[in-house]
Amino acid sequence: MDNLISSLILSCSVTAILFYGWRILNWLWFTPRSIEKRLRQQGFRGNPYRFFYGDLRESSVTRREARSRAMVFSHDIVPRVIPSFHKAITNHGENCFVWFGPKPALLVMVPENISEILSKNYVFQKPRSPLTTLLARGLLSLERDEWAKHRRLINPAFHAEKLKHMVPAFHLSCGEMLSKWDEIVGSNEGCCEVDVWPYLQTMTSDVISRTAFGSSYEQARKISELQREQAKHIMEAHRSVHIPGYRFLPTRFNRRMKETKSEIESILLGMIKERLKAIEEETYNNDLLGVLLESNSKEHGNDGLGMSIEEVIEECKLFYFAGHETTASLLVWTMILLSKHGEWQDRARDEVLQVFGRAKPNFQELNHLKIVSMILHEALRLYPPVAVLARTHHEECRLGRVSIPAGVQLILPAILLHHDPKIWGHDATEFKPERFSEGVEKAVQGQIAYFPFGWGPRICIGQKFAMLEAKTTMAMILQHYSFQLSSSYSHAPHPIITLQPQYGAHLMLTKL
Repeated sequence: MDNLISSLILSCSVTAILFYGWRILNWLWFTPRSIEKRLRQQGFRGNPYRFFYGDLRESSVTRREARSRAMVFSHDIVPRVIPSFHKAITNHGENCFVWFGPKPALLVMVPENISEILSKNYVFQKPRSPLTTLLARGLLSLERDEWAKHRRLINPAFHAEKLKHMVPAFHLSCGEMLSKWDEIVGSNEGCCEVDVWPYLQTMTSDVISRTAFGSSYEQARKISELQREQAKHIMEAHRSVHIPGYRFLPTRFNRRMKETKSEIESILLGMIKERLKAIEEETYNNDLLGVLLESNSKEHGNDGLGMSIEEVIEECKLFYFAGHETTASLLVWTMILLSKHGEWQDRARDEVLQVFGRAKPNFQELNHLKIVSMILHEALRLYPPVAVLARTHHEECRLGRVSIPAGVQLILPAILLHHDPKIWGHDATEFKPERFSEGVEKAVQGQIAYFPFGWGPRICIGQKFAMLEAKTTMAMILQHYSFQLSSSYSHAPHPIITLQPQYGAHLMLTKL
């Protein structure tokens, strides 16, 4: 009997080993090789598949080399920001693929194909990453009907009428930043070098804290610090091979990410409970969280399926990260560009003073800042906060004239389209805000070649919020300061999810 049981156990063990061994071998070798063959038959080129790592080792070396030192000041930043993709296109042409471990990814450079991918959001979906969920889920990662429900519930928080009431929070947060600059510059005879990057990060974080969470402002600032730390951890993890189940191992790195996630969620849960109580007592603030909870409450009241508390927490985490990192990126590159191109800084300041004088910018007249708008769009073109978008699909599909096997990632390199001479002309990497003098549609001539906030149904819900905040902030800065690059400034665009200055933004500020 014992021998029979032992034989059965041995037999089951061998069967399990063979079964899972075959699955692992299929995942690591046979499937990648089969997909590679099909891609090459359709004219795509790339490095041969290398077992397990794919292009990750080479990409790691390329990335370290590109970011090991600052570059000579130029807006031709693609080789530094996305060095692996730039190298792939240089070596293999635009119809190329790269390997993320055993998974291939196609670079999509044709505007018509990008339009199709971004418009068919029920077919081409966001790649699922267990790591990204540690930062925030919500609209960023939801799909299909669940995404549609959340989008509908969150929309009311970003209506123009709601945004108008957020401008005072922009004034207050920017005013606090300017007061700090006044203290530094005032003690140095009205001119001083300042690294403006950390101040802009703090300011945009404060804006989200005030506009999203109102009276819970101080608690909300802690979330910002934790989210920033989490983003760095996630970028580090994304640069290694994804091994299923590895994130559950109790490594120091994994433990810290989970601790950070738990701390953020604990703070948010307390804030949400306070706000729900305030809504019952009809004493809540008309901030983003209040509007979201009210919208969600109505959905529940209409026998609909609103969001759970856990889902609300995820959307709040997304408010934070998307709301302040992207705007801070836009503002810092705009200041750097205007520091280098003083004639445009003067033109923008003249416009601001003509429209507002020295008064605080008001909501109605911010739309009159045509030159400032042109400058912001050109900054987004040259230095998009998110340089690359990615999509995937779970069934074989056609894209243009080619058939894409299931599971192949599609890389939409916004920065490459934004810098493409075929679209923007021979001066594509030069700062020329006049490109947008007749609006975005005219500038791109109907092509999907400019999408700093995404495009299609999934275009960033906070786009108007971000542009309103950026206009208000730039107007107030221009009213109070002139600025130019410091001799200690090092030009080093560096993606930490959003595009950031690796060594800060050291500018010479002069009080007006």
